[in-house]
Amino acid sequence: MESNPWKTLKKELVYENPWIRVENHQVLNPAGKEGLYGKVHFKNKALAIIPIDENHTTWLVGQYRYTLDEYAWEIPMGGGLIDQDPLESAKRELKEETGIFAAKWTEIMKIHTSNSVTDEVGYIYLAEDLSFGATEFDETEVLKIIQLPFREALEWVMSGKITDAISVAGLLKAARILGY
Repeated sequence: MESNPWKTLKKELVYENPWIRVENHQVLNPAGKEGLYGKVHFKNKALAIIPIDENHTTWLVGQYRYTLDEYAWEIPMGGGLIDQDPLESAKRELKEETGIFAAKWTEIMKIHTSNSVTDEVGYIYLAEDLSFGATEFDETEVLKIIQLPFREALEWVMSGKITDAISVAGLLKAARILGY
């Protein structure tokens, strides 16, 4: 393992809400010069799920993303508390957003979402052997759920219709695992 060439001189809390904490770090950079480094700490793990049935059909979730000021298509995803098992949180998220339950779960990827400014860690799962129930959206969610062939979801990635980094990475990794 490589050693850390950065030295933290001081940390200052800039902003905090239930989901994130923003810090300003005074540092000595690898060249030994003083500088500032902003860090966004996520209070949850990112969890993303690719549900896939025996016919290689999958489900995507569409929603308006406030931070982007645009509509986005994604694999089902959400957050899980840092101290909770990510798989259990992923099961909850899949049920809440799509009403889908899965008997078979495979972790296919651990991902850092934007490691230059945040410490967020994401886990992506393949969910198989599916059954269906009712959704339980959060009060902030207005979601559209669509079902489509997995190959078409891959086409959406390649055409730029899906731009969410976790969705892109997860769908491409799943494609490799599934033999596409």
